[in-house]
Amino acid sequence: MGDVLLALSIPVLVFGGGIYAACDCWWRRRHPAPPSPCTHRAARLAEQEMLLPAEEIVNDAHAALGPLYDVPPAPPAPGPADPPAGLSPRPSRPASTPDRAPSPPAAVRKP
Repeated sequence: MGDVLLALSIPVLVFGGGIYAACDCWWRRRHPAPPSPCTHRAARLAEQEMLLPAEEIVNDAHAALGPLYDVPPAPPAPGPADPPAGLSPRPSRPASTPDRAPSPPAAVRKP
């Protein structure tokens, strides 16, 4: 008889735990705890305290590594007085017509 009571007590405990959890959930939904202003304020203060060292770290890293990311100045583009070597000057013509864009330059063939 002791084994039967032990075997039946397991489903009774599971069912009782489910009833307790359901009642506890229902009670907490009907009677929520008011939000604590101290908790929110403490979180905001902690966030502000963390932002200051983070800003210092980022500023120090930018000052130390900033020159690595600077873009070097571009070489001067060849002007009309400086044609590229190997190309003959072409007769002047308008860059484009109102209804067409200029065509791309032809590829240079090597002999």
